[in-house]
Amino acid sequence: MALALRKRGPSKFQQAADGSMTLIEHVRDLRNRLFRASLAIVVGFGVGITLLAQPVLHVLQQPYCDLPNSRLADGRCNFVQLGPADLFLLNLKIGLWIGLIVAAPIWLYQLWAFIAPGLHKHERRYAYIFTGLAAPLFAAGAVLAYFVTSKGLEFLLNVTNSEEITTTLDITRYISFVTNLILLFGVAFEFPLLVLMLNFVGIASAKRLLSWWRVAVFVFFAFSAVVTPTPDPFGMTALAICLCALYFAAVGVAFINDKRRGRGKEVYAGIGDDEVSPLEFDPEPVEAGQRVDATAPVAAPDPIAAPAPIDRRYDDMT
Repeated sequence: MALALRKRGPSKFQQAADGSMTLIEHVRDLRNRLFRASLAIVVGFGVGITLLAQPVLHVLQQPYCDLPNSRLADGRCNFVQLGPADLFLLNLKIGLWIGLIVAAPIWLYQLWAFIAPGLHKHERRYAYIFTGLAAPLFAAGAVLAYFVTSKGLEFLLNVTNSEEITTTLDITRYISFVTNLILLFGVAFEFPLLVLMLNFVGIASAKRLLSWWRVAVFVFFAFSAVVTPTPDPFGMTALAICLCALYFAAVGVAFINDKRRGRGKEVYAGIGDDEVSPLEFDPEPVEAGQRVDATAPVAAPDPIAAPAPIDRRYDDMT
């Protein structure tokens, strides 16, 4: 018995890429992808609130709990809860962050599947590279923020330590302090990707990026001084040195990209935008041109025949 195979039509990605999808189909596709992403986040939130919220909370408390005089007589960390629902809301917040991280592959894929059809092939390749580098850089910034937090807390508590004052931290404000610091450090470590993007799209060459190194170093140290929670030089210097190293690494990759594309070897590569290009001096004399003959007069047009009467131009059928 012969089985008739039904021919599959073009996929949603192909329809969106070639422009055959209508506006209503685009809206429906966006709705479906938002639903899948939301469902994945809800599932991740459930996993985070039931399984991972308490371990993550314990890890975030550890920088303060490792400090001397931070524990009570029974070994628990010296934290307080000012409101009856503060700890419950804090667990919900941590569970939501965990849900976003756990479901990141799904909702990032849904976002990419909706945006990718509108990009060219080389733009998709660059997006893969930048996405693959963004996650490790953010993780490196988060790890650095975690270690800077312990040093910063030790400095702050030693400065405010007094026999007349007992320091007790609010659990919600402390966790917000740590998570905001992790977020700022993680976003700061994404700056090299912006530098590479400027070079890959042709806005800034590697030589121009290297010429900005003094301004970049100053901005990094100023940003680190504002972001780090303590005035001690440890956290500021650690963040600024890491940002400087990442910047120079990005400039090195930009040099490789310029060499691969042959930038700087163009005809006008060595001439500034406001500089007049030099003209070549040609000493050879200009020879006289050939003699042009006079034009002949144009003949008069032929006379136009008079139109025939209407009754002679049509037969009995027309």
